Amino acid sequence: MQEEKAIFNINNTFYRPESKIVRDLGVLGAAIAQKERGSLRVLEVMSGSGVRALRYWLESGADWLWVNDGNPEIKPTLDANLESLLQQKKGKITYKSAQEVLLECYLKKDHYDLVDIDAFGSPASLFSAIPLATKIGGLIYLTNTDGRTLTGHNLENSLADYGAYARNHPAAHEQGLRLIIAGLQLESARLGLGITPIFSFFFGQSYRVMVRLTANRQLNSHNYGFLGYCHSCGEYQSVPWPKLGKIVCSGDGQPLTLTGPLWLGSLHDRFYLEKMADLADQWQWKKVVKLLEIMREENDFPPYFYSFREIGRRGKLDLPKREDLIAALLEQGYRAAATHINPQAVKTNASLAQCIALLKD
Repeated sequence: MQEEKAIFNINNTFYRPESKIVRDLGVLGAAIAQKERGSLRVLEVMSGSGVRALRYWLESGADWLWVNDGNPEIKPTLDANLESLLQQKKGKITYKSAQEVLLECYLKKDHYDLVDIDAFGSPASLFSAIPLATKIGGLIYLTNTDGRTLTGHNLENSLADYGAYARNHPAAHEQGLRLIIAGLQLESARLGLGITPIFSFFFGQSYRVMVRLTANRQLNSHNYGFLGYCHSCGEYQSVPWPKLGKIVCSGDGQPLTLTGPLWLGSLHDRFYLEKMADLADQWQWKKVVKLLEIMREENDFPPYFYSFREIGRRGKLDLPKREDLIAALLEQGYRAAATHINPQAVKTNASLAQCIALLKD
């Protein structure tokens, strides 16, 4: 197999070609970090085929990589795929549990510029250990494939993994990204640290989040709270802690269904995305450039979106074209943008009722 500059065999390892866009984003984020920091040490905790490690080395300019996988049965394939890296003494390979690797980094004060955890299921059990292996200012790249828990279909798991109650609603996939950020944010705060999102990406029923570890806590009562959804009229509201027990829907006065606590702040770092887009353009990754443009524009909106299916159902309307609704909202002085999370949805500071009224005019 070949993916960009990486040439490798799959054999008995895990590799999903459809997830190339996810690896593209990780490579771009890491390459920007390498330029900013002057060096790049990467810890890949759950390697699989080794394609991500190869790309961090060949494309992001990583100086050193610790590549780990918990399955020793893939050793012949992974060792062969990373043979050139090992020959040039640019890294090492181990076959240990994720917890063991992260805690070993902490005990040996061996901290990394990028910690990549491509988890199958939820990485929540590692949230307390991940910051311990990361340099201050370094990046953390997480994968979560447990969409049922994140979208409110397994309430007990959401309590156990995130200390939050996740409910189901039309914008639940964005909620999933915000629960992951909140979980890592809370564990970092307990260490006196914080995280700031670089980008948050939903793709193919999986959730990817890249964040930067900071020396100061970032969590506060403004960015860590609750999302309220009204099943009666379809409206959303951000709910701060002081309003708990008092809040009702601003649209029809009905009680709100609450999810949280979760991250209410920005999903992306707009300026970092611009740097990634510039680099992607240099590399002629046109599909990635287009995605990053959408992600950049969807930032700094309320922590939810309105799906066209919901707009059509509640307004008894034919489904609109996204560009038409966005244009109409902008013309009326509202803010509006597409979202990468759902191609049939819009992010806006207008209410659902206002969107419906515009389409009926």
